[in-house]
Amino acid sequence: MNSSGTTATAELGLRLVVPDRTAVPLVARLDYTASDPYAIKVAFHVGEDEPVEWIFARELLTVGIVRSVGEGDVRVWPSKESGERMINIALSSPFGQAQFDASISPLAEFLHRTYEIVPAGEEADFVDLDAEIEQHLCP
Repeated sequence: MNSSGTTATAELGLRLVVPDRTAVPLVARLDYTASDPYAIKVAFHVGEDEPVEWIFARELLTVGIVRSVGEGDVRVWPSKESGERMINIALSSPFGQAQFDASISPLAEFLHRTYEIVPAGEEADFVDLDAEIEQHLCP
């Protein structure tokens, strides 16, 4: 895990839950930056040349540690497996569906570091609203 004053990165070991088969281990890279304080980019390394990237709301992952949250394309919920606290992530897109699980501890540690960079409730202080509007208005 790495972090600086404005960014944090970590690798998270996950298991792809495959129905009627054993789970497939894989690694995801998590990236957080103060310049996009509401989001966490997750790159799933699934054996392809390029990872599959999703962007999650930081709050969604945080709440998903303690209770079921999300609807539609992304759902997150906690569980226990052999006494270990786990987090489950279900993703759905026009290209397919996938469900992953991982130990909560490394994710919670990563999330803690993101809140040290940008405390909860202070995200708006790190967004340049004028620049965001200009980016969307200019071709």
